[in-house]
Amino acid sequence: MDKIAIIDLGTNTFHLLIVEVKDGEEKIIHKEKIAVKLGEGGISEGNISKDAEERAVKTMLYFKDKINEEKVDQVFASATSAMRNASNGTEVMQRIHDETGISIELISGLDEAKFIHKGVKKALEIGPEPALIMDIGGGSVEFIICNETEVFWMQSFEIGAQRLLDKFHKHDPILPKDIEKLDDFLRKELADLKVKMDIYQPHHLIGSSGTFDTLIDINYLQKGDDKPEDVAFSLSLEDFDRMFNEIIQKTREERMEIPGMIEMRVDMIVVAVCLIQFLIENNEFIDIKVSTYALKEGLLDAIISDELKLS
Repeated sequence: MDKIAIIDLGTNTFHLLIVEVKDGEEKIIHKEKIAVKLGEGGISEGNISKDAEERAVKTMLYFKDKINEEKVDQVFASATSAMRNASNGTEVMQRIHDETGISIELISGLDEAKFIHKGVKKALEIGPEPALIMDIGGGSVEFIICNETEVFWMQSFEIGAQRLLDKFHKHDPILPKDIEKLDDFLRKELADLKVKMDIYQPHHLIGSSGTFDTLIDINYLQKGDDKPEDVAFSLSLEDFDRMFNEIIQKTREERMEIPGMIEMRVDMIVVAVCLIQFLIENNEFIDIKVSTYALKEGLLDAIISDELKLS
């Protein structure tokens, strides 16, 4: 096996990772993400809109060209929440296959959590104490309670940022009453998580990819510090609190002015930080770590270690 391409067809973002594997060593050849917004305009109705389908096909054709340019040996493409729950998800995946030749593996929420856990473990040391890993996608949110050596519990919840955006972000800036409604909803939806948090009491929060990456970028730029070329970062609870209050008080236009904010995150980040804040308020976390590795790195690890067989 020489060059492997991993494609993660997320609800908000499509990721392409091309890696050369030689004697067990990995070298990243190409890495990029495109805001396809597969869930926009349809996820809350249980379908993929025509516009989103067109963006998906166009992006996959572009990825196919990149894969051909790099003379990739093996391709693994996975789809998550938006495709899982869309009434026309199978048709969209079939069309992508017809136009690109790329087969897409639909992965369950639980498998998604397993691969995210693998990805995070590649990026950072979890340590001996229980930690809560949280991955906020556009369609689903995965939670894993674990330490360095053991997974105690994991679950995927269909409460991703696009769904929360459609349901609760009715005003811009978001109103306190909208946040209250969102909190009430999370209290009900995350009842299983609460039970497990009470049992295992993790005091370390680990955020993977997406919103957390953007928060790290914003934090470094606001402090005027150079961000190192790293795969794991720390974020203090005070810094998160400051950014949370800033983000929820601004309009879309004002949020775009925040150094480090990106177009693909500017809408969903409001409900995403409300979700993070809800967890912080309801649990006793002492720190936040951020892993830039998530699903695609976990998939890569599973392929290299032969846990995941490529067709």
